[in-house]
Amino acid sequence: MMSTKTDNTAGAADATPNRLFTFPDPVNEVSARLVAAGVVAMATASVALDLRWLIVVITYGFLARVLTGPRLSPLGLLVTKVITPRLGMAPRLIPGPPKRFAQAVGLVFSATALVLAFGFGRWDAAQIVLGLLAAAAFLEAAFALCLGCKVFALLMRIGVIPSDVCERCNNIRL
Repeated sequence: MMSTKTDNTAGAADATPNRLFTFPDPVNEVSARLVAAGVVAMATASVALDLRWLIVVITYGFLARVLTGPRLSPLGLLVTKVITPRLGMAPRLIPGPPKRFAQAVGLVFSATALVLAFGFGRWDAAQIVLGLLAAAAFLEAAFALCLGCKVFALLMRIGVIPSDVCERCNNIRL
């Protein structure tokens, strides 16, 4: 989601120390929605096929995307380097900070499922959390409805997140 302002992709070549831990801004919404579709597929497969190990992959993906955008995320790289360019769609650039916040929310959900499944042996509870994660990711993938972005906007509106974090975000509707 970052290397240029038009395709917002990033790869290993962009992984210099100063740029490694940055998040793209702006973000290509096409890529963001495709990543969300990948999360839906992985979370659904984990629950439906009893693939508990897949929670580790999902959690790592969210952690990598929060810290570096797509640079260290296999799913992010696949989407930004392979899938999105082949679609031939014009990029739809949107502010990055709300998407990073949404990735952090996804990290909280996936890490919770990971701890429930492997730390407490509560696969049933982990499945519920993964179901909620898949539902939120589905809304993003199918309808461009980013719940994490809506929470980000609300937190900006009430002053928890300072407005200078994302000046372009002042028009995000709840």
